[in-house]
Amino acid sequence: MDYNRRNQTGETLSRQNRISIKSVSKRGKIRSICCTLLFLLASCSISYKFNGANINYQTTHSISIADFPNNAPLVNPTLSNNLSEGIRDLYQRQTRLQILRKGGDLELEGEIVGYDITQGAISTDSYASESKLTIRVTVHFTNNINPEDSFDKTYSASQTFDASRLLTDVQDELCAIIITEIAENIYNDTVAKW
Repeated sequence: MDYNRRNQTGETLSRQNRISIKSVSKRGKIRSICCTLLFLLASCSISYKFNGANINYQTTHSISIADFPNNAPLVNPTLSNNLSEGIRDLYQRQTRLQILRKGGDLELEGEIVGYDITQGAISTDSYASESKLTIRVTVHFTNNINPEDSFDKTYSASQTFDASRLLTDVQDELCAIIITEIAENIYNDTVAKW
């Protein structure tokens, strides 16, 4: 096999010279591809938000979150404070909004209207094998920047537990899960708009 080629003037090019010419042309292609990609990336603005917030921070700077009083017929004494702080903590972690008690660009207020325990599944001996704790919260959201985004809505979340256990034994754990779910749903409807 002949590894030598002749160039345009008839001179033979060694295999090493041909490889060198190929690598130079590959480098040129790679450079032009890189330049094109850099140009495209520089001309496009891509924004990723991993917290899901859809907030224009140039116009919206603050959110006021009022305390959520517990007006449910059955009262858990720590629920009001835990819910109010859970909602504030979520907005604090997920947004750059200043958290206020009142007078924000966005306003969130509401009340706990339900704290109910119901019997769930019935076992073979005709007794309840599961109980369910349900918390309901009404929310009034006011967007002072875009009033068309304001709304009133009731949020509800539930957790089941073994009916052989007392509510007092499980309510702190269940309330923490339910509060997280309700706070995330409020957050999604107010600023994430999913």
